[in-house]
Amino acid sequence: MKGVTRRDFVKSSIAAGVAVALPFSRVRGANDRILVGVVGLGGRGTGAHVPSFENQKGVTVVALSDPDRERMGGAAKTIESKYNHKVEQYVDMRKMFDRKDIDVIGNATQNYWHGLSTIWACQAGKDVYVEKPLSHYIWEGRQMVNAARKYNRIVQCGTQRRSQSSVAEAIRWTQAGNLGSIKYITAFANKPRSSCGRRDTPLPIPDTIDYDLWCGPARKVPIYRNRLQYDCSFDWNTGDGESCNQGVHEVDVARWCLGDPPAFLRKQEGGPRRVMSIGGRFLFNDACNVPNTQIIYYDFPTAPLLYEVHNLRKAKGSNEMPAFRGERVGVIVDCEGGSVSLYRGIAWDNEGKQVKSFSGGGDHFVNFIEAVRSGRREHLNAEVLEGHLSTAVCHTGNISYRLGKKASKEEMRARIQDIPIFNDMFNRLLEHLAAHEIDVDARTVTLGPWLEVDRENECFKDDEQANRLVRGFYREPYVVPDLSG
Repeated sequence: MKGVTRRDFVKSSIAAGVAVALPFSRVRGANDRILVGVVGLGGRGTGAHVPSFENQKGVTVVALSDPDRERMGGAAKTIESKYNHKVEQYVDMRKMFDRKDIDVIGNATQNYWHGLSTIWACQAGKDVYVEKPLSHYIWEGRQMVNAARKYNRIVQCGTQRRSQSSVAEAIRWTQAGNLGSIKYITAFANKPRSSCGRRDTPLPIPDTIDYDLWCGPARKVPIYRNRLQYDCSFDWNTGDGESCNQGVHEVDVARWCLGDPPAFLRKQEGGPRRVMSIGGRFLFNDACNVPNTQIIYYDFPTAPLLYEVHNLRKAKGSNEMPAFRGERVGVIVDCEGGSVSLYRGIAWDNEGKQVKSFSGGGDHFVNFIEAVRSGRREHLNAEVLEGHLSTAVCHTGNISYRLGKKASKEEMRARIQDIPIFNDMFNRLLEHLAAHEIDVDARTVTLGPWLEVDRENECFKDDEQANRLVRGFYREPYVVPDLSG
């Protein structure tokens, strides 16, 4: 897409007399060299950020940062052998941010580090491409938006479906009413995960890792799972579970389809009016604590959005994963006259006949560098405010789950009895658990409360416990600053 839809939207808005506030940043010529520092050298940092920047003309990765010296050293060797130049290495990202010659930060840290590291980079005058989910807490995401505004930075969230032209075309076609009004949207992630293990003694931390820096804003506690790095996504202290880690992709596309204008033109914030989640962590019996099976109902004003997660296989003894209408991960829009699969790029009528297909790709990193060169945040396909709004939606569902209690099947039915489409999703959940011989009648499933969302203030109505999770926890001295003033 490379920003086409947003630029077209801005042009049409200006033509219609709508005021568009644009930042004032230095415009870079096409031949200007852009120097990049990458923080977080796991699979995403080394495997996506480094090549996606290096393969663009006039863009060079000159520095790396990671509290894991071994991972950082491996990435440095890869760059030297593949791109024929050396890079500086920094255990502490702040020292890399202090470099005046670096223009851009590629932020591939883990979820719990996204907020503070992005704010530090903005304060240091850097533009940032930050991975999804944007934030670890709702309040934190808003401070990231505030930092981008206060320090006048270009900040892209890594929800790369925003740069996929087939998705944009399918959304435009759906919004034009070709299948009538949207009734509801079902988003889903059936991704295989395995147990992260449960140790009797704490995991030894190698000398090559600065563990205090690795923990950063999170609680510095002993680790009882088998792996330090990626499995931290499945512990509430450092991660946000599948419904946010993966789910922000699908929720972002669904929210886009529900008709929100580009975030920089929005006068009122979006989000669901209320939310509720049901699920649990089944069979793994490990040291992680986020659900591996979960359903969520997001009550948007335009139409409901339902999300489901299955990390277990299709059934006991099976190697297959569950699917929804033939897809393992996706977003399907049900309209009055048919349905649209936004990921597969096909639409069909109520008789199942295909009536339209959509194709085309895009490069999210290219879109980011284009916006950096123009100095105009409205050229971004996933500007930080878009990332914040979609990530905040995911957090609301998880907060309902985290405040939930184990319940009987009858209690769960009573909670959702007036919502037929959520009952259908609940029935799929029950069938899935039965296929694994999980006794739902033994009160094994967690039922979250209905939470009323204060959409204007990005918190919950009359729920102190839920709002503590909106604000989150930070460990000194790694505290996200309040930039709301």
